[in-house]
Amino acid sequence: MRLHELSSPKGARKAPKRVGRGIGSGAGKTAGRGHKGQKARSGGGVRPGFEGGQMPLQRALPKRGFTSVFKKEYNEINVARLNVFADGTEVTPGLLKSEGMIKTMKDGVRILGQGDLERKLTVKAHGFSQTAREKIEAAGGRAEVI
Repeated sequence: MRLHELSSPKGARKAPKRVGRGIGSGAGKTAGRGHKGQKARSGGGVRPGFEGGQMPLQRALPKRGFTSVFKKEYNEINVARLNVFADGTEVTPGLLKSEGMIKTMKDGVRILGQGDLERKLTVKAHGFSQTAREKIEAAGGRAEVI
């Protein structure tokens, strides 16, 4: 089989509606646009959010607060999820990503203290909650801030 011999299965590709191709086609003359008016003209129509002159919703709703451009967003992992690693493992953000515990790397990894840790691990992360740090050290491991 060659590349030029490939074709889509029957019914996978639907032909676009051909408008303005004569009276017999059923979509001739006005081509489905009706008679006159703003939407019948070429280039006609209204912008998204336009409500016919009524005050648009995005302007009518009150604005509150602001969004800081400097805000940091962390990937959060609970200590209970670190039990999958063997004793003595050095747990880093790269390892967590390769194991599939983190989908996309944000501004860092923060370890939270929910659950119990039964492994002696060296955990390197951008932040630790107080309980997470206590549980890692109680299991005989180390919590290091990157």
